[in-house]
Amino acid sequence: MEDFSEEAREFRRTAREWLAANVPSQPRPTDGDAMREFDIAWQRRQFEGGWAGIDWPTEYGGRGLSSLQQVIWYEELVNAGAPRKSVLAAGLNQIGHTFMLSASDEQKKQYLPGILDGSTIWCQGFSEPEAGSDLASLRTRARIVGDELVIDGSKVWCSFGPYARMQGLLVRTGPPESRHRGLTWVIVDLETPGVVVRPIPTIDGHAEFAEVFYDKVHVPLTNVVGEIGRGWTVALSTLELERGPAFLDTKLSVLTDLEKLRTLAERSGAFTDLSLAADFARLRAEAFAVRAMAYRVVSPSTDGADRGSLSYNVYCNELRQRISAFALRLLGTEAARVDQWTFKWLNDFCATIGGGTSDIQRNIIGERVLGLPR
Repeated sequence: MEDFSEEAREFRRTAREWLAANVPSQPRPTDGDAMREFDIAWQRRQFEGGWAGIDWPTEYGGRGLSSLQQVIWYEELVNAGAPRKSVLAAGLNQIGHTFMLSASDEQKKQYLPGILDGSTIWCQGFSEPEAGSDLASLRTRARIVGDELVIDGSKVWCSFGPYARMQGLLVRTGPPESRHRGLTWVIVDLETPGVVVRPIPTIDGHAEFAEVFYDKVHVPLTNVVGEIGRGWTVALSTLELERGPAFLDTKLSVLTDLEKLRTLAERSGAFTDLSLAADFARLRAEAFAVRAMAYRVVSPSTDGADRGSLSYNVYCNELRQRISAFALRLLGTEAARVDQWTFKWLNDFCATIGGGTSDIQRNIIGERVLGLPR
């Protein structure tokens, strides 16, 4: 694992030094305008320091470095205790890369700079009240009228939708029975007349998600990414990012979470319970496996790395839940207090739902990786 090139080791040293000097000293606010401004300022600091878009091509404002160096950056980011959760996550981790793969040159030029420097917040409009993991059953409709799309319908569970200005939206432009063949991926300005964004408060008291309604919303055809009726192909690239290499910082954070739990356990003497100690050792071994798999997913010598990332995502998400459940077990009655571990345990329930449930992803692995029948 430590057999890195001198270039990679130097990159790690430089990243570690920059983070030591620049990680914000104040904690990230948990909600509202203060949280949004904090996230934008932190992204701007990374951008101005040359640490945004490590693996983005230089023509789009990135550094044009390797995926390996991107993973090293994420690892150092986690180890430095830097802020990672951000209202900018959808743009940076999913939509920006979708644009690089599928958008027109004009769209890339117009939208990618604002994603990378943090000046524009994006959210994703895929899930609906009756179309979650079965995304092809979505009903939000877009009619072609002259040189525009006219959109009616609704989306739900749009992460950081209450803070977003722009949205990557998947709509149905074909007949209802067209399923995958009649979908279109389109860019929507959420300040367009007819758009209503309603925050969804969650059990922790915050409103990270939103439901978005569209009532005769007019969007120019120039906002279509890819082609009319070919949105499923574009959406697959978005979903593969969400289910694979995106959010690697969250996946790599399981090791630091376990180190914090080890400190708590050693202070309380909890590891005198050998059963608890053995369970911790197993979780720590799994966390090191997550780190090894992160490097394997981006390794240029690995065949089928993209397909392997599907299995990696399921494994990581379920491990997150096991770790947060272990934390509550370790804390015992102290877990009744509302603290970071209680919030983490509650939040990690969504890990095996967002981006497609673990069951859906296992079906995809069975069909696309193992070649099993549908």
